[in-house]
Amino acid sequence: MNDELQTYMAHMTYGIYVLTTRHDDTINGMIASWVSQVSHDPPLIMVAVHPNRYSHDLLEKSGHFALHILARDQKHLLARFKGPDPEAKFASSAWHEGVTGCPILADCIGSVECRIRRTLKPGNHTLFIGQVVSTVFNGEKRPLCTLDYEGCYSGKQ
Repeated sequence: MNDELQTYMAHMTYGIYVLTTRHDDTINGMIASWVSQVSHDPPLIMVAVHPNRYSHDLLEKSGHFALHILARDQKHLLARFKGPDPEAKFASSAWHEGVTGCPILADCIGSVECRIRRTLKPGNHTLFIGQVVSTVFNGEKRPLCTLDYEGCYSGKQ
């Protein structure tokens, strides 16, 4: 990617989410920003995950994910969910098991649980397209986005 395109891509804005998943007894959460609604009927949500992420393998095995909208005042959660230890990520967070078994964070604007309907590998990230099977909405707040964050994920690993 040339410098001009890299600079352009760094100025694209995205929401910042916590993606959680579970396979058997193994749970994990990660920060995700490459997220989009792709269909209204049925409701489909897409998330892009690099294959070297610990959650990638769990997503492929489980077939489910939950996506949580963080509020602007929850920026502190970014460091926790970027960490390497899955147990530490959830140790000081209130959460419960969702209908798919994915961890559902209690303190967020809202969450959706999705059953993965399709997986695409168009480039260096895998696109997981999930159909919404459950939704929680906890209340209106301003969502955290890349404009509130020091830096933008450019996809380089």
